[in-house]
Amino acid sequence: MPPTDTERRLCEATARGDVDGQVAAVAGEDLYLAAPQPGQDPLPVYDDPVTGGRCIPVLTRGMLPPWQPQQFFDRVSLEELAQDWPNDKWRLAINPGTPCAAYLAAVPQARAGWLRLRAQVGVRPGGLLVTHFGGPLHGPVAQGLACGAPLAVHHSVPWNELGTAFLDHAADARTLHEQWSVTDPAGWQQRLDQLLAGQFVPADTEQALRARAAADAEKENQGAADAPELPELVARYEERFHTDGLLPAGGRVVSVLALDLVHAVNLVRWGLGARLCAPPQAEQAVQRVGARAREVYGSWAEFAAGYLLGRMLAFDHGWFGPQYAEAAHLHRVLTQDPSSPWQVLPFA
Repeated sequence: MPPTDTERRLCEATARGDVDGQVAAVAGEDLYLAAPQPGQDPLPVYDDPVTGGRCIPVLTRGMLPPWQPQQFFDRVSLEELAQDWPNDKWRLAINPGTPCAAYLAAVPQARAGWLRLRAQVGVRPGGLLVTHFGGPLHGPVAQGLACGAPLAVHHSVPWNELGTAFLDHAADARTLHEQWSVTDPAGWQQRLDQLLAGQFVPADTEQALRARAAADAEKENQGAADAPELPELVARYEERFHTDGLLPAGGRVVSVLALDLVHAVNLVRWGLGARLCAPPQAEQAVQRVGARAREVYGSWAEFAAGYLLGRMLAFDHGWFGPQYAEAAHLHRVLTQDPSSPWQVLPFA
């Protein structure tokens, strides 16, 4: 089974001998070129037994090999390869030696075709739900990874992957440094613990939401007094969520901890990509995230609402602008798509 839709499209085009289809399958996708080790040539050119000639190998996202501590890959696009191709006699080998292989001639006319199809297909958009069929699909690791699905959908990368890279080694390390001030394993562990403890969500809002949820539960069971009043901005967002169908009638947000838990999963994935942690440590970490989510929320719907509100308080600030529109899209993808982990996986 092809690991993602990209490899499926490539296999189907190869099976029918459709060269333009092969190019179109990868024209808008990230391709991965092995980064050279010290002392190696910048390009991993090799003699391919299938073509009988020299090839430059690239991999699609789904065909990246398992995580190795010193094996890195750089993202490239077909457009960049077409513009900087070093030798007209060489071919482009996509996923060589695998069932999802394709070998493209790279003479000037062929490269012009790459650019034409790239222009037609466009750059892969964000906001796509992607599943890696070779990754965890069931069990505690999958449930933990599902807690990080909003950012995976935002970047259109597989939600259920703990592997070689989130985007690529350089981008993952840059994200950790610029957004989280993390440059080493100790700093990575410290940030992970802080996220699991909810130290980056607004404490006053979180306390008020928890108090209201407790009062609601007590009222339902014993007829207690009304729930405490929340900040006005929270009330505005909940009202808008109801209007836009993002919260069911009468639904309320019980906690915004989901914002930190989503970031925790992706901190793990960035840490793997930057080689600040290893797969066994990463698996344990995402299982901790899943367990923490179950301490606070009772369903994916509650988790989704908590992330939505947390993201709006952090990035939209009551504007109901582009950040709101994007978050609403991610919410609908993950709560409505039948293949979403929030639809397929049990929460508990």
